[in-house]
Amino acid sequence: MKYPEIDPVAVSIGPFEFAGQSYGPLDIHWYGLMYLLGFAGAWLLALRRAGFPHTVVQRSQVENLTTYVAFGVILGGRFGYVFFYHFNYWLSDPVWLFRVWEGGMSFHGGLLGVIVALALFAWRTKVSFLALTDFVAPLVPIGLGLGRLGNFIGQELWGRAADVPWAMVFPKDPEGIARHPSQLYQATLEGLVLFTVLYWYSSKPRPRGAVAGLFLVLYACFRIFAEFFREPDQHISFDLFGWVTRGQLLSLPMLILGIGVLVWSWQQQARRRQSGR
Repeated sequence: MKYPEIDPVAVSIGPFEFAGQSYGPLDIHWYGLMYLLGFAGAWLLALRRAGFPHTVVQRSQVENLTTYVAFGVILGGRFGYVFFYHFNYWLSDPVWLFRVWEGGMSFHGGLLGVIVALALFAWRTKVSFLALTDFVAPLVPIGLGLGRLGNFIGQELWGRAADVPWAMVFPKDPEGIARHPSQLYQATLEGLVLFTVLYWYSSKPRPRGAVAGLFLVLYACFRIFAEFFREPDQHISFDLFGWVTRGQLLSLPMLILGIGVLVWSWQQQARRRQSGR
């Protein structure tokens, strides 16, 4: 298939002059806009679901919660990208951590950042941390799916060489070979499918922690699967056995933790029912 070339720059402002100096142009990329759309979509859905009998978040808290999560995503995503994928480079240039305009975000780092942000929000508002994660988990796939579409438009994180009918040649690829459009695979699995399942699962009361546990399990499975089609980072290649990628390795703890949380949450509900008899 022919790659639908889309300018990764959505809006370009300038160049312009100020105090005799020329500045710009200021380029706003689709990837950045996808982050904004993801936060906006999550905020709107949170407003709709806040105040439900089985949720702990009120509509008046959604704005503050969104701010906490946004900082967790951005700070955690940047720190994760630097420490998980470019640690040696950071050692040679520590200030690079703060040059965010040069790009680079990591989902696993963003997840850790969000967990810290939710822990702080739960502590300040005196709500259950697990119940809060259950509320937030169905909102996350909105940003994940849009972010992967941003990767596709920006021709980033493309797939491995392929001969399937839907393989694409990315113009920015120096090798110029047909590849899996793995960004679209991830947008479908981590975005559309994950959102659909979690939205349905969380629409009814579940044991505390079950929704968050299911998110961890499904994302980890989808990411591990998608990594078999995604080109590994050139400076890392494979971490184990000549086929395990960094993304797969980072997803394994998510899978184990998610299974543990799911089992624990349903066991806790069973014990409560037994004690209530």
